[in-house]
Amino acid sequence: MKELKDICYIPVKFSEIDSMQRVWHGTYITYFEDGRESFGRHYPGISYADMQQSGIYAPIYGLQARYYAPLAMNDTAIIHTSYIYKPGARLDYTYKIYRESDNTLCAEGSTTQLFIDTQGELMTDKPGYYQQWQDKYQITNLKNKPNE
Repeated sequence: MKELKDICYIPVKFSEIDSMQRVWHGTYITYFEDGRESFGRHYPGISYADMQQSGIYAPIYGLQARYYAPLAMNDTAIIHTSYIYKPGARLDYTYKIYRESDNTLCAEGSTTQLFIDTQGELMTDKPGYYQQWQDKYQITNLKNKPNE
């Protein structure tokens, strides 16, 4: 199976700039979310709309970010979002954010989301829509790969 990956382009907005004339570090977390939203549109079945329709959501459980180079006003961020298969009721993604003008890696990170049911309780089994999505993109066959 090929890697499930999405690329989206986000122009830097004035409201994202800090006092040093650079994109504020917290904005990169928003860029991760922009990447997840774009990924969900590219690979239908696990978008925020799908979650909302089912009443079963996947809030962020863990987040990691590393910063290498700044983005500034008039830059465009290129967000590479990749789905990482992990067994169980969870969604894992990695991100790389590049500056479009010179293809410099500005930041990278990862997130883990865990599913909660309609009562807000943590789920240990995958929701139906997530299992259907994994079946559609033949994700579950990855569980036989070593080190997964």
